[in-house]
Amino acid sequence: MEAFDALLRETVVVTAILALPLLALAAAVGTVVAAMQAATQVQEQTLTLLPKFLVVGCALAACGPFGFHLCVQLFDDVIARIPMLANGT
Repeated sequence: MEAFDALLRETVVVTAILALPLLALAAAVGTVVAAMQAATQVQEQTLTLLPKFLVVGCALAACGPFGFHLCVQLFDDVIARIPMLANGT
C-alpha cells in the first residue's frame, strides 16, 4: 500500500507543478484586464478571454517540453512500480 500512496502523492505533485503556474498566470492577467476595464468602463467580454488565452497558450508553448518531461518521468515511475503494486508491498 505504501507504493500506491507514494505514487498517488507523486501524481498530485506533478499535477500541481503543471497546473498551478498556468492558473496563477491566468488569474494575474485576468486581474490586470479587469482593472483596465474598470478604469476605462469598457465591459466587453471578449477582452477578458483573449489575453488569458494568448498568455496561457504562450506559457504552454514555452514550458511544454518541461511538462512533457515530467509526465514521461511519472509514466516511467508508474511502469516501474507495477510489480510492487501487484504484490501489495
